[in-house]
Amino acid sequence: MSRKPKKGYYVRGQFIAEGSAEDLELKRELKGTDEASRTDLKRESTELQKLGVELLTLRADLLARLDLSDKLRDALAEAKRITNFEGKRRQMQFVGKLMRLLEPEALAGVRAALDEQHKGSAQATLALHQAEQWRDRLIAQDDAFGVWIDEFPGTDTQQLRALIRQARKDALPPDKAAVSQGLAPRQGRAYREIFQLVREQLTSTAADRAAAGSDLAADAD
Repeated sequence: MSRKPKKGYYVRGQFIAEGSAEDLELKRELKGTDEASRTDLKRESTELQKLGVELLTLRADLLARLDLSDKLRDALAEAKRITNFEGKRRQMQFVGKLMRLLEPEALAGVRAALDEQHKGSAQATLALHQAEQWRDRLIAQDDAFGVWIDEFPGTDTQQLRALIRQARKDALPPDKAAVSQGLAPRQGRAYREIFQLVREQLTSTAADRAAAGSDLAADAD
Protein backbone atom coordinates (compact mmCIF):
# COMPACT_ATOMS: atom_id res chain seq x y z
CA MET A 1 0.00 0.00 0.00
CA SER A 2 1.53 3.32 -1.13
CA ARG A 3 2.00 6.10 1.36
CA LYS A 4 0.05 9.31 0.93
CA PRO A 5 2.50 12.03 -0.11
CA LYS A 6 3.13 14.72 2.46
CA LYS A 7 2.04 18.26 1.77
CA GLY A 8 4.80 20.80 1.73
CA TYR A 9 7.06 22.95 -0.38
CA TYR A 10 10.67 23.33 -1.40
CA VAL A 11 13.05 25.95 -0.10
CA ARG A 12 16.43 26.11 -1.87
CA GLY A 13 15.99 22.54 -3.04
CA GLN A 14 14.97 21.18 0.37
CA PHE A 15 11.49 19.77 0.90
CA ILE A 16 9.72 21.31 3.90
CA ALA A 17 6.73 19.35 5.14
CA GLU A 18 3.78 21.37 6.40
CA GLY A 19 3.54 21.27 10.16
CA SER A 20 7.16 20.22 10.59
CA ALA A 21 9.62 22.05 12.86
CA GLU A 22 11.30 23.56 9.80
CA ASP A 23 7.95 24.76 8.47
CA LEU A 24 7.01 26.41 11.78
CA GLU A 25 10.44 28.07 12.06
CA LEU A 26 10.23 29.47 8.52
CA LYS A 27 6.74 30.81 9.16
CA ARG A 28 7.93 32.50 12.36
CA GLU A 29 10.80 34.11 10.43
CA LEU A 30 8.49 35.25 7.66
CA LYS A 31 6.01 36.66 10.14
CA GLY A 32 8.78 38.53 11.92
CA THR A 33 10.02 39.94 8.61
CA ASP A 34 6.53 41.09 7.67
CA GLU A 35 6.01 42.73 11.04
CA ALA A 36 9.38 44.47 10.79
CA SER A 37 8.53 45.73 7.32
CA ARG A 38 5.19 47.09 8.48
CA THR A 39 6.86 48.77 11.45
CA ASP A 40 9.51 50.33 9.23
CA LEU A 41 6.89 51.60 6.80
CA LYS A 42 4.82 53.09 9.61
CA ARG A 43 7.89 54.75 11.11
CA GLU A 44 8.86 56.19 7.73
CA SER A 45 5.32 57.43 7.12
CA THR A 46 5.23 59.15 10.53
CA GLU A 47 8.59 60.80 9.93
CA LEU A 48 7.54 62.12 6.53
CA GLN A 49 4.30 63.48 7.95
CA LYS A 50 6.29 65.30 10.66
CA LEU A 51 8.55 66.72 7.94
CA GLY A 52 5.43 67.94 6.18
CA VAL A 53 4.27 69.71 9.34
CA GLU A 54 7.69 71.38 9.66
CA LEU A 55 7.50 72.46 6.02
CA LEU A 56 4.52 74.62 6.95
CA THR A 57 6.88 76.78 9.00
CA LEU A 58 9.67 76.98 6.41
CA ARG A 59 10.58 80.45 5.13
CA ALA A 60 9.33 81.24 1.64
CA ASP A 61 12.85 81.70 0.21
CA LEU A 62 13.98 78.30 1.50
CA LEU A 63 10.77 76.62 0.32
CA ALA A 64 11.20 78.05 -3.18
CA ARG A 65 14.60 76.34 -3.50
CA LEU A 66 13.21 72.86 -2.87
CA ASP A 67 12.50 70.32 -5.60
CA LEU A 68 8.83 69.74 -4.77
CA SER A 69 5.97 68.86 -7.09
CA ASP A 70 3.28 71.45 -7.77
CA LYS A 71 0.78 69.08 -6.20
CA LEU A 72 2.75 68.99 -2.95
CA ARG A 73 3.21 72.77 -2.94
CA ASP A 74 -0.52 73.24 -3.43
CA ALA A 75 -1.26 70.75 -0.65
CA LEU A 76 1.04 72.63 1.74
CA ALA A 77 -0.56 75.94 0.83
CA GLU A 78 -4.02 74.46 1.44
CA ALA A 79 -2.90 73.05 4.80
CA LYS A 80 -1.84 76.54 5.88
CA ARG A 81 -5.29 77.89 5.04
CA ILE A 82 -7.24 75.18 6.90
CA THR A 83 -8.07 76.09 10.51
CA ASN A 84 -10.40 73.18 11.37
CA PHE A 85 -8.49 70.59 13.42
CA GLU A 86 -9.88 67.50 11.70
CA GLY A 87 -9.61 69.07 8.27
CA LYS A 88 -5.99 70.01 8.88
CA ARG A 89 -5.20 66.52 10.17
CA ARG A 90 -6.61 64.93 7.02
CA GLN A 91 -4.76 67.41 4.84
CA MET A 92 -1.46 66.66 6.57
CA GLN A 93 -2.04 62.95 6.00
CA PHE A 94 -2.38 63.79 2.31
CA VAL A 95 0.83 65.83 2.49
CA GLY A 96 2.58 62.83 4.04
CA LYS A 97 1.45 60.61 1.16
CA LEU A 98 2.76 63.08 -1.38
CA MET A 99 6.08 63.31 0.43
CA ARG A 100 6.51 59.55 0.14
CA LEU A 101 6.69 60.12 -3.63
CA LEU A 102 9.71 62.41 -3.33
CA GLU A 103 13.11 61.21 -4.47
CA PRO A 104 15.77 60.71 -1.76
CA GLU A 105 17.65 63.79 -3.04
CA ALA A 106 14.54 65.93 -2.67
CA LEU A 107 13.95 64.67 0.88
CA ALA A 108 17.57 65.42 1.73
CA GLY A 109 17.00 68.95 0.44
CA VAL A 110 13.94 69.34 2.68
CA ARG A 111 15.90 68.26 5.75
CA ALA A 112 18.81 70.55 4.84
CA ALA A 113 16.48 73.56 4.41
CA LEU A 114 14.80 72.91 7.76
CA ASP A 115 18.20 72.53 9.41
CA GLU A 116 19.37 75.80 7.85
CA GLN A 117 16.31 77.61 9.17
CA HIS A 118 16.73 76.07 12.63
CA LYS A 119 20.39 77.14 12.82
CA GLY A 120 19.45 80.63 11.67
CA SER A 121 16.80 80.87 14.40
CA ALA A 122 19.28 79.65 17.01
CA GLN A 123 21.85 82.23 15.89
CA ALA A 124 19.23 84.99 16.01
CA THR A 125 18.26 83.98 19.55
CA LEU A 126 21.91 83.96 20.62
CA ALA A 127 22.44 87.43 19.10
CA LEU A 128 19.37 88.67 20.98
CA HIS A 129 20.71 87.39 24.30
CA GLN A 130 24.14 88.90 23.61
CA ALA A 131 22.57 92.29 22.86
CA GLU A 132 20.55 92.16 26.09
CA GLN A 133 23.64 91.27 28.13
CA TRP A 134 25.72 94.07 26.59
CA ARG A 135 22.92 96.62 27.14
CA ASP A 136 22.58 95.72 30.82
CA ARG A 137 26.34 95.68 31.26
CA LEU A 138 26.83 99.09 29.62
CA ILE A 139 24.19 100.65 31.87
CA ALA A 140 25.33 98.99 35.09
CA GLN A 141 29.16 99.05 34.76
CA ASP A 142 31.33 102.12 34.09
CA ASP A 143 34.19 100.09 32.60
CA ALA A 144 31.90 98.30 30.12
CA PHE A 145 31.93 101.31 27.78
CA GLY A 146 35.69 101.07 27.19
CA VAL A 147 35.50 97.31 26.66
CA TRP A 148 32.72 97.78 24.11
CA ILE A 149 34.62 100.48 22.18
CA ASP A 150 37.78 98.34 22.09
CA GLU A 151 35.76 95.48 20.61
CA PHE A 152 33.55 97.60 18.34
CA PRO A 153 35.55 100.75 17.42
CA GLY A 154 33.06 101.75 14.72
CA THR A 155 30.44 102.68 17.33
CA ASP A 156 29.30 106.31 17.58
CA THR A 157 30.84 106.97 21.02
CA GLN A 158 29.02 110.26 21.68
CA GLN A 159 25.64 108.72 20.92
CA LEU A 160 26.30 105.69 23.09
CA ARG A 161 27.57 107.81 26.04
CA ALA A 162 24.47 110.02 25.86
CA LEU A 163 22.16 107.01 25.76
CA ILE A 164 23.88 105.38 28.73
CA ARG A 165 23.61 108.57 30.80
CA GLN A 166 19.93 108.90 29.98
CA ALA A 167 19.20 105.23 30.67
CA ARG A 168 20.84 105.54 34.08
CA LYS A 169 18.76 108.60 34.89
CA ASP A 170 15.59 106.83 33.77
CA ALA A 171 16.46 103.84 35.94
CA LEU A 172 16.71 105.88 39.15
CA PRO A 173 13.76 105.22 41.50
CA PRO A 174 11.46 108.26 41.83
CA ASP A 175 11.63 108.38 45.63
CA LYS A 176 12.60 106.48 48.78
CA ALA A 177 9.15 104.93 49.05
CA ALA A 178 9.66 103.23 45.68
CA VAL A 179 12.99 101.83 46.90
CA SER A 180 11.43 100.49 50.10
CA GLN A 181 8.65 98.85 48.09
CA GLY A 182 11.18 97.16 45.84
CA LEU A 183 9.78 98.67 42.65
CA ALA A 184 11.68 97.81 39.49
CA PRO A 185 13.68 100.58 37.77
CA ARG A 186 11.97 102.39 34.93
CA GLN A 187 13.04 101.53 31.39
CA GLY A 188 12.73 104.51 29.09
CA ARG A 189 13.46 105.12 25.43
CA ALA A 190 17.24 105.27 25.96
CA TYR A 191 17.15 101.74 27.40
CA ARG A 192 15.52 100.47 24.20
CA GLU A 193 17.77 102.52 21.93
CA ILE A 194 20.92 101.11 23.53
CA PHE A 195 19.62 97.63 22.82
CA GLN A 196 18.92 98.55 19.19
CA LEU A 197 22.36 100.12 18.73
CA VAL A 198 24.12 97.14 20.30
CA ARG A 199 22.15 94.57 18.31
CA GLU A 200 22.81 96.34 15.02
CA GLN A 201 26.53 96.53 15.79
CA LEU A 202 26.69 92.86 16.74
CA THR A 203 24.80 91.83 13.60
CA SER A 204 26.95 94.01 11.34
CA THR A 205 30.19 92.72 12.85
CA ALA A 206 29.07 89.09 12.56
CA ALA A 207 28.20 89.63 8.90
CA ASP A 208 31.58 91.28 8.20
CA ARG A 209 33.44 88.42 9.87
CA ALA A 210 31.43 85.83 7.93
CA ALA A 211 32.20 87.63 4.66
CA ALA A 212 35.91 87.82 5.54
CA GLY A 213 35.90 84.10 6.29
CA SER A 214 34.31 83.36 2.92
CA ASP A 215 36.93 85.48 1.15
CA LEU A 216 39.74 83.66 2.91
CA ALA A 217 38.25 80.29 1.97
CA ALA A 218 37.94 81.40 -1.67
CA ASP A 219 41.57 82.58 -1.72
CA ALA A 220 42.68 79.27 -0.27
CA ASP A 221 40.92 77.40 -3.08
